[in-house]
Amino acid sequence: MIERPVTMSGKNEDDSDASIALETRPKTKRPPLYKVMLLNDDYTPMEFVVLVLERFFGMNHGQAFEIMLTVHKKGLAVVGVFSHEIAETKVTQVMDFARRHQHPLQCTMEKE
Repeated sequence: MIERPVTMSGKNEDDSDASIALETRPKTKRPPLYKVMLLNDDYTPMEFVVLVLERFFGMNHGQAFEIMLTVHKKGLAVVGVFSHEIAETKVTQVMDFARRHQHPLQCTMEKE
């Protein structure tokens, strides 16, 4: 019995078809992003909105104050853009925090 060397393609050197099939990887798409927004109401104190922005969105006091004024003047403001899971978590955290402090502050998310 004669042993023949095997090439990397798994075929013997004598085999005429030594082509290698390359696998193409599917292009991965970036996950969709979601805008998290705060909505204005006539009851939530401005200081509470600033606190929420500092606590849950990592803003400094100046940034939080500017966004709070935007919410107050325009009715809503985008406070961050995140993946679905993070946006959903932020909305839940803000809504729970507002409820615990008996404020009607609303936080929503929508696909960007």
